[in-house]
Amino acid sequence: MGIIAGVVLTLMLFAFIFWPERNPFFQADKTRVDYLRERKDVIYENLRDLNFEYLAGKYPEQDYAEQRAGLEDEAARVIAEMDLLHARGEFSRRVKT
Repeated sequence: MGIIAGVVLTLMLFAFIFWPERNPFFQADKTRVDYLRERKDVIYENLRDLNFEYLAGKYPEQDYAEQRAGLEDEAARVIAEMDLLHARGEFSRRVKT
């Protein structure tokens, strides 16, 4: 009886450890919209960091303005592409990242 319980426990342990969703090496497919949403979040975080560092005096005004404009342009492109994909209804196009 103890051997059977040990085998069952071992099999359950292996199933728990190596189940695909729990496996750190398993990578789920992402849609283009998922990728763009993550990119938008990163850009917004960079804008917050840039504003904080500018207010802390780490950037001259000209550098701050140039970097802010670049990040805002990139955010606008990402949001425009997201809106285009939403309008087309293209949510299922999968991309391996």
